[in-house]
Amino acid sequence: MEQEQKKKILSLIQPTNTPTIGNYFGAMCNWIKMQEEFDCTYGIADLHSLTVRQDPVKLRAQIKESYALLIASGLDPERSTLFVQSHNPNHSELAWLLNCYTQFGELSRMTQFKDKSAKHPDNINAGLFTYPVLMAADILLYQADMVPVGVDQMQHLELARNIVQRFNGVYGDVFTMPEGYLTKATAKVMSLQDPTKKMSKSDENVNASVSVLDDRDTIIRKFKRAVTDSETEVCAREGKDGIINLMSIYGGATGKSFEEIEAEFKGRGYGDFKLAVGEAVADKLAPMQEEYKRLSADRSYIETCMKQGAEKAYKVSRKTLQKVQKKVGFVVF
Repeated sequence: MEQEQKKKILSLIQPTNTPTIGNYFGAMCNWIKMQEEFDCTYGIADLHSLTVRQDPVKLRAQIKESYALLIASGLDPERSTLFVQSHNPNHSELAWLLNCYTQFGELSRMTQFKDKSAKHPDNINAGLFTYPVLMAADILLYQADMVPVGVDQMQHLELARNIVQRFNGVYGDVFTMPEGYLTKATAKVMSLQDPTKKMSKSDENVNASVSVLDDRDTIIRKFKRAVTDSETEVCAREGKDGIINLMSIYGGATGKSFEEIEAEFKGRGYGDFKLAVGEAVADKLAPMQEEYKRLSADRSYIETCMKQGAEKAYKVSRKTLQKVQKKVGFVVF
């Protein structure tokens, strides 16, 4: 009996700053599970990072760090395609072609362009404006059936779908129409200092986020300083954003439901709860941190994986790019 072909799934992560536990619980943990069910392609989106000025030495180090962290977290370069975006020139080539099939008005309505323009008013560059098209190219090059997305990325996925509809409407069945893959997040992680905002690795307040490479003492100290409320009951109800955030994180680290967490800490204060959350997160991250240290010391292995990942990504994506080139009228050898 012929084996059923796995659906293709693609996701990329930017290498700017070390990932937080928000990235870990919200994306990386899900990526590991997806390897069982899907044909997975994962990448380090270093091209996207250039919309903001980067220190070249720091960026180069962060690309290597991000790549090693993905392997340390459980991604298998043999089972999944794991590559660095800039190692595959097909992304930039397809992005230009798709720019010509994307409307100015569509890009001008992008919420993140408005937000980042306000945040970096001295560097509102063309790349910042058109990077959703590069994101579409990332997806469409690999004919991805599904893309893991959060609420903040839905607008970009819709643009990619609009481009597919427009291009396929002119040239026939060229691109796969991607669907959003909405995972049940292991934990929706918010800022420890402002639980109404998503935890960000670029937050200027060092106590607001927890890096996946923070040591045990630092992790516990940050959770002890986490914003809660004036009550003492560990429960999920309106007005308890800080506690709900900590419950979500604790659930991500232990696999426990809110009901189980409420029962565990019934009659106990916030001090006990914060310490437990910090210890659970530190315990969860410890194996990955140890593996990361080992991988970081093996430079040749990481470089070999990068080269092999780039070759796999190039081979698959080149077929799509050449198909597009032929459709638009280029001479392709």
